[in-house]
Amino acid sequence: MQGTAIEAGRVRVPVALAVGAGAGLLWGVAVRLWMRLIAEDPEFTVTGTIFIVGAARSGTTFLGDCIGRLPEVSYHHEPPATKAAGRDVFEGTWGVRRSRWFFRLVYRWLLRVELDGDLRFSEKTPTNIFLIPFLSRAFPDSQFIHIIRDGRDAASSHMHKPWLRAEDAWSGEREPGGYLHGPWPKFWVEPKRRDEFVRTSDARRMAWAWRRYTETGLRHGAALGAQRYHELRYEDLVSHPLDEGERILDFLGIRAAGSRDRFQAAAGRADDSSVGTWRSTFYPSELAEIDAEAGDLLRQLGYDD
Repeated sequence: MQGTAIEAGRVRVPVALAVGAGAGLLWGVAVRLWMRLIAEDPEFTVTGTIFIVGAARSGTTFLGDCIGRLPEVSYHHEPPATKAAGRDVFEGTWGVRRSRWFFRLVYRWLLRVELDGDLRFSEKTPTNIFLIPFLSRAFPDSQFIHIIRDGRDAASSHMHKPWLRAEDAWSGEREPGGYLHGPWPKFWVEPKRRDEFVRTSDARRMAWAWRRYTETGLRHGAALGAQRYHELRYEDLVSHPLDEGERILDFLGIRAAGSRDRFQAAAGRADDSSVGTWRSTFYPSELAEIDAEAGDLLRQLGYDD
């Protein structure tokens, strides 16, 4: 029978395609309406956002876990969606308006899922350190906590992860943000040195990452002023957690005694045994490479022993 939608109990191909296209269109409309509802829902606003930034393996995870204990905070580690979008924001592939809309949408959605609409959103994606100027404007009442670690210890710890190691070049594995494991140059690598980044040693590549993250955070963070930017050393946090905890809590404006106690209980579990591990990790030749790449910044920060 010509023109019928159903023949012998099966849907004809043209009709099936039409139905599929219609379903896809309806799904797209539904998603857009849902996103609009989230974006406009007054019960789930993104205010007082707390960004924990620092080079990889510098203590952001430990610090984030401590801040996540605060009842005033909805903590979300490293949201994959915004982590993946970081490159587009940094490179300008996305405009400011689109980037702001996307980040705020993702954060609102996460608050809604957790029913945390009255809490402060917090996360610790390390690459956010390259987005500080954008994030500080997109979230005008946000605060940034920058944790800095001895670059040699950070590099030593980084060597145990697959993110930048040469031996993981062809593993095909990706981190949650979608970036390939291995020595491939990330978006934050200086354009004129991208080939060098692939060819250099693991030790120098890890120190390179530390330098780029740290110098960027120092430059952009200082411009925000003391009310929005707080800087601390990893070594101080793990050696004197309660003292550093008091400073962090004061910076965030956390006054409730119960909240402060919960943070300090988490911070009190700090372990300083990882301080100075670089001394037993690297050969003299590797230390020379680290110094060539990041020595000036290490000495500027007092890591010159």
